Amino acid sequence: MNLLHLDSSILGSSSVSRELSRSIVEGYRAGHPDLQVTYRDLARDPLPHIDGESQKREESLIDALIDELKAADVVVIGAPLYNFAIPSGLKAWIDHVLIAGKTFKYGPAGVEGLVPDKKTYVVATRGGVYEGSPVVQMHEGHLDTVLRFVGIRDIEFVRAEGLAMREVRETSLAAARAHVAALVPAAAQVAA
Repeated sequence: MNLLHLDSSILGSSSVSRELSRSIVEGYRAGHPDLQVTYRDLARDPLPHIDGESQKREESLIDALIDELKAADVVVIGAPLYNFAIPSGLKAWIDHVLIAGKTFKYGPAGVEGLVPDKKTYVVATRGGVYEGSPVVQMHEGHLDTVLRFVGIRDIEFVRAEGLAMREVRETSLAAARAHVAALVPAAAQVAA
């Protein structure tokens, strides 16, 4: 079994998205001793941003990133909210893997995703509380749209909001940890 783990928080060891995404990966590891994990830290080792020439220059990198995505049976994405959107490192990864003819194509019926469906977990963390606001659509909705565009439909969001608010942080964090704990037994049973 192959798992692709992407982290994008700039907060290093104090990052909640990293903690929660790592817990999901550890759950899979516990249930699958043969698990092969490909890990990309998109904050520590950022990908170059796409420009007019980079798609030609970076073709081998783009192909490697797409191969990692297609080879994964499970994808785990740590996606904090920065300035009402995903981190630029995660956006750069998206720009590298959304390539017409490789991960999607246009046909008579519209867009067709070329990435076989796979279980995907998105750990969405936010300093404020935005549930029910357009911010959630700009954050989670963006990732949901991108993943579905390439053919991934089995998407589970793990949320932790209000992390910068003392009165909300601990309750929100406890709920997110409980969500992950509930997922871990399920994760260990996937493809068993």
